[in-house]
Amino acid sequence: MPIVAQSTETTDWVSRFADEVIEESERRAPGKPVVVASGLSPSGPIHLGNLREVMTPHLVADEIRRRGRQVRHLISWDDYDRYRKVPEGVAGVDKKAWEEHIGKPLTSVPAPKGSSHPNWAEHFKAAMVESLAELGVEFDGISQTAQYTSGVYREQILHAIRHRGDIDAILDQYRTKKAPGKKPSQKPLDEAELEAAEGSGAAGEDDGSSGSAGYFPYKPYCGNCEKDLTTVTAYDDDSTELTYACTACGFSETVRLNEFNRGKLVWKVDWPMRWAYEGVIFEPSGVDHSSPGSSFQVGGQIVGIFGGKQPIGPMYAFVGISGMAKMSSSKGGVPTPGDALKIMEPQLLRWLYARRRPNQSFKIAFDQEIQRLYDEWDKLDAKVADRSALPGDVAAHARAVGTAGGELPRTPRPLPYRTLASVADITAGHEDQALRILSELDPSNPLGSLDEARPRYDKAEAWINTQVPADQRTIVRDEPDAELLKSLDEQAQGSLRLLLDGLASHWSLDGLTHLVYGVPKVQAGFAADATPKELPAEIKTAQRTFFALLYHLLVGRDTGPRLPTLLLAVGQERVRVLLGE
Repeated sequence: MPIVAQSTETTDWVSRFADEVIEESERRAPGKPVVVASGLSPSGPIHLGNLREVMTPHLVADEIRRRGRQVRHLISWDDYDRYRKVPEGVAGVDKKAWEEHIGKPLTSVPAPKGSSHPNWAEHFKAAMVESLAELGVEFDGISQTAQYTSGVYREQILHAIRHRGDIDAILDQYRTKKAPGKKPSQKPLDEAELEAAEGSGAAGEDDGSSGSAGYFPYKPYCGNCEKDLTTVTAYDDDSTELTYACTACGFSETVRLNEFNRGKLVWKVDWPMRWAYEGVIFEPSGVDHSSPGSSFQVGGQIVGIFGGKQPIGPMYAFVGISGMAKMSSSKGGVPTPGDALKIMEPQLLRWLYARRRPNQSFKIAFDQEIQRLYDEWDKLDAKVADRSALPGDVAAHARAVGTAGGELPRTPRPLPYRTLASVADITAGHEDQALRILSELDPSNPLGSLDEARPRYDKAEAWINTQVPADQRTIVRDEPDAELLKSLDEQAQGSLRLLLDGLASHWSLDGLTHLVYGVPKVQAGFAADATPKELPAEIKTAQRTFFALLYHLLVGRDTGPRLPTLLLAVGQERVRVLLGE
């Protein structure tokens, strides 16, 4: 069943953009499907910052679908871009060997060794396509290699070249003038522009090549070495005869552009051309694209040359990873959507993008913070269920759990992530032990199978195995710490006796929580269920001391998983042995 967003009282950012986009689409192309767009360059691992380029229009497109309107979400795979540099840390890639391909189209670069994909672009595209499917993102993919090499854009290319003077005049408004002997102060502002800059004939220019033919908004790929280190040396408007020379290998040839398909428009012309060709109504752009003189701003003027209009284009902010700064896919070790989906369910990842406006930055946790995020998500889930959530939160939740096409698969018994992580940590892959512990969390409603806790359990286990350092993993002691037990004073011995006496009658997650927090209260002469307001501040100190003692006796260090979970994991019989009974 399709999910209907509860948006009658909602003013969330997705609904507001959907209103604006529908209205603009009816003005520009009445009766036609609404077109929203994203662009991704498979120049390396496509990271979680790039995912915002997709999730922003996806959420808006999905809201439009929920309202019964036809909509197309285009993802342009910029796989005909030049191979700019070899990313760091890519498995199966020898940096020196792959440097020889710099300047070729991404689809002409070999895939990393061991890949089953035909080229570099397809290798990185495949991983993203798989992640988008898990996230429930519906889209129409467009390969720019296919578009350019099949001649789809031939008329647009010829039109741009006929109007190269007009394009040059627009670009000239934004070019930084340089004094003699000084470098230009304006630098390319983003990776796509940098790729264009490094592929152009003149250093520092990112808007086209120049040579004896003057300004030219088109870059041929060399017919000999396939690289774009070419300069147009002559062009005849009547015959469309174009002559270029390659600075990489020295090759030169003359071709007829009206039948030549081995080249592309430079970035600042290519993007607005596509807006006009596809009729794009909505496409976001990163902060770097939206600066004065950058591709989105300049494109807003160039698009008119192609008879189109600039899309509604919100700027989106950067996505950080546990305190990391701006992500760049050209650097190694940057987490991808696939990496995130190994440790979190798609609903949580969708929620992180849905709950923040595009211009708000946020972080995706790969460290201990993921447990707090899951707690927050589960609380929201409960509030939505009992109808106590705020309208904006209800809308973000609805966008996270599913799309207009229906709900995403979910965990039947969504037990707390931190509990699952602790169990996975302690049991170290022994599923029978994990099931025993999880079935004892709530004896009145025991877990019958680990499948009931999946896929959340698998995500928590993956987090433990891939993100938690070895020195922070939990290893239960094999033998009692006889020396420590012998050194305990009367107070400490009494606390252990109270705990041991209560184990059998409190053997559940809630029961053990009540027991371990209650022991220091009882020792101090208070009721086990006394509230913090009824207790002196020293009780907290006593609780911390008691907890540290238990951790030392059970796992040999000061801290560990939550004690109730740890006790269940160790098992009642072994707990009694390790605590000296």
